[in-house]
Amino acid sequence: MNVKKIFGLILVMVLTAGMMVGCSGTADEGKGKQQTNQATQQAFPVTIKDATGEKVTIEEKPKKIVTLIPSNTEVVFALGLGNKVIGVSDNDNYPEETKDIEKVGGMEMNTELIVSLKPDLVLAHASSAHNSKEGLQQLKDAGIDVLVVNDAQSFNEVYKSIDMIGMATGEQAKAKDIITDMKTKLKVISEKAKSVTESERKTVLVEVSPSPDIYTPGKNTFMNEMLVMISADNAAADVDGWAKMDEESMIAANPDVIITTYGYYTKDPVSGVTGRKGWQDVTAVKNAQVFDVHSDLVTRSGPRLIEGVEELAKSIYPNVFDN
Repeated sequence: MNVKKIFGLILVMVLTAGMMVGCSGTADEGKGKQQTNQATQQAFPVTIKDATGEKVTIEEKPKKIVTLIPSNTEVVFALGLGNKVIGVSDNDNYPEETKDIEKVGGMEMNTELIVSLKPDLVLAHASSAHNSKEGLQQLKDAGIDVLVVNDAQSFNEVYKSIDMIGMATGEQAKAKDIITDMKTKLKVISEKAKSVTESERKTVLVEVSPSPDIYTPGKNTFMNEMLVMISADNAAADVDGWAKMDEESMIAANPDVIITTYGYYTKDPVSGVTGRKGWQDVTAVKNAQVFDVHSDLVTRSGPRLIEGVEELAKSIYPNVFDN
């Protein structure tokens, strides 16, 4: 064999080897990317201890979800799973898309309807689960995964709810991002609130229902936490939870600001407060410091609570938070 032929054969072998190495590298790179993508996806099955203490095992990422309370719905939509929601409560009104989703009941759920929708997951809530044990059991007997989400009474418990729903739906990473974003925004609000001096601090009475049955949030509620965050004092800080208050004690507290949260179903709630007999000498009434904020923003335990804190802050300390 002459030298030219030998050289040609060697050249072909070298090029072929290079191509094989190149293809192998590309294949390995693709395989690596695939493994990375798989690693970032949440693995199923997952087992979650819900608000009732029951361990719920979810075998696969849910494709069809029913929620039984608006706060759960808002979290699911915030996780980017709105297209998987096939049933919501009669009280759901946010986001706008919920108006076109099948309504499955209010205080009493329509168990037969829910079963007919064939959801993979039903997100119940601890606030009503004790009254719906039989119905929830019927859903379980129908082979539907039922997760009872905790009744959050603090921001940490709200974060726990979001994390629980994120884990159940295969979106725990997104849930953690939402929680981090909420904490970051709250930190900004708290930093602004530090500029409120002791002499500028205001005592605030929050009414979550109108007269004659006036309920207000006391200690151990996230609304109390909201007031603390913005350097305000809760006029009902000595009561526990969501409590019914008599007008005499509220007048005696003499709040600087009164916040109502029922304007969405009561006409002119501000005039309803300022026109009460015997309230004319209350500081908030005398100084026209009665404001209504939307109930959903300050009572639903979901991501929009941050908007609620901002609304409260702007109403109570406009000079600090409107800037």
